[in-house]
Amino acid sequence: MTAGSDRNDTNPNADIPDRIDTSRQAFLGSLIADAVAMPVHWYYDRQALARDYGLITDFLKPKNPHPDSILWRSSYTAASPKTDILREQAEYWGKRGIHYHQFLDAGENTLNQQLAVELYEMVRRDRDYDPERWLDRYVAFMLAPGRHRDTYVEEYHRDFFTNLAAGRKPINCGVRDVHIGGLVAVPALVAALGPKHPELRRIVRLHVGLTHKDDEVLDAADVLTRMLIHVCQGEDLRTAILEQSNGWISAAKIRDWDRHPDDVVVGRHLSPACYIPDAFPAALFLAWRHAGDFAAGVCANAQVGGDNCHRGTVVGALLGAGGPIPGRFLEGLRMGARVSG
Repeated sequence: MTAGSDRNDTNPNADIPDRIDTSRQAFLGSLIADAVAMPVHWYYDRQALARDYGLITDFLKPKNPHPDSILWRSSYTAASPKTDILREQAEYWGKRGIHYHQFLDAGENTLNQQLAVELYEMVRRDRDYDPERWLDRYVAFMLAPGRHRDTYVEEYHRDFFTNLAAGRKPINCGVRDVHIGGLVAVPALVAALGPKHPELRRIVRLHVGLTHKDDEVLDAADVLTRMLIHVCQGEDLRTAILEQSNGWISAAKIRDWDRHPDDVVVGRHLSPACYIPDAFPAALFLAWRHAGDFAAGVCANAQVGGDNCHRGTVVGALLGAGGPIPGRFLEGLRMGARVSG
């Protein structure tokens, strides 16, 4: 798959109130979808998910034990205190049943989305994007004790800091990561720069490539950026998904999948796991199916389990850009004030 060819060269200062409000709503939508999915993140046993949490309709606090947790076989050993990104959470790695996000409260965001808010605030403050300035902020955030309170640290962070410990410059520490978590920053950049920024697509690709040097992840990031550009400027959500998909989804696939419940589409036709070839089409389908109903879409995404937090980035952003967000979600989102203000 290759990046599309449409240009985004409109004056970035045109229609500022509308573009900021709509793109900010998209970013809020991505944060909400992450927080809704957080307690049931990486549940693959849907009977266990229903037993532990019932029908997902709102923000919930996570519970231990997590029956599908594989944290017991995840590992990271810091080469020195200067690259210790687990710190106070290290004692929980290697143990069975530990919830990935055990210390987060209802309405809180996972680590990757906390970083997206940091990125959003930096770019809004600077009115520009500088990769080296971001990397300095990223490294400082990850090494600050107690900064994010999240037990799980995704694989790309561990690889980045392993390379940093080996003496590489931060700009060269990214790896070929194939997970949908690489898309989390996209709505933040669209909101911070605005959908009419002439360099938006280039900046998104540059930023995602700092940590995820996989061609499919980079293409998916560009596709999501183009979809958000079009929806934030008033295009119908379903039209934008189909016209900007670049082969990730099609009308024929949607017709086929639309005959089945969400948990059959994401589970039998498409894997609920984190790998981009299935995770991105799954997210696009859920956004297409639930267009116009934000609550139904983000809750359905959570309910089907798997990597629903990172898949929720796409679902929540597209639904947030395409329609209203219920007030209860905006009020309950812990980090909402940092984006809405």
